[in-house]
Amino acid sequence: MNFKSIKYAMQLCIVLFLISLPLQAQDTSDTKPQIGTTQKVGDVLLIALPAATLGTSFIIGDEKGAWQFTKGLLLTTGVTYGLKYSVNKPRPDMSNDNSFPSGHTSTVFHSAGFIHMRYGFKYSIPAYALAGFTAASRIDSKKHDILDVLAGAAIGLGSNLLFTSEYQQEHMALTFSSDQQGYMLGFSYKF
Repeated sequence: MNFKSIKYAMQLCIVLFLISLPLQAQDTSDTKPQIGTTQKVGDVLLIALPAATLGTSFIIGDEKGAWQFTKGLLLTTGVTYGLKYSVNKPRPDMSNDNSFPSGHTSTVFHSAGFIHMRYGFKYSIPAYALAGFTAASRIDSKKHDILDVLAGAAIGLGSNLLFTSEYQQEHMALTFSSDQQGYMLGFSYKF
């Protein structure tokens, strides 16, 4: 897969994601519920976490990882919205019938799971904390119940099992050797 096709796939992913945002914000009730700070932060994380994940992959030159992330995000979004519009479970605030599963949760947990599987657990700890906060914000704002959030997390994490592989840093090496005179620690980087 060349860089040009990855670029077009990324643009498609961004367009589809932006198109889905109004669907998530849809409110068919006569009285619009108040949006609190927790919900606003969760809404910001819905966009910020995937953008930071994808941006970081590009910054470190991991085009293969960016493509894996994109494929996983497309699958996550497709499965989530396929279920939303086929299950028709009412939201706890009764604003519409698109409660199951949580789209916010599936998206942010896809991002956190991607970081975990691609780059390692220690890098994913902040992402998991932000994803957990986003999931809690959906319950707090009465947009979802615990079942919706757990299903969203499972979909987001599950898509990584299909597409994400461990990042291979072939250009870096850390060496260690010892003898009777001492120890030597080495680090090499290939440009």
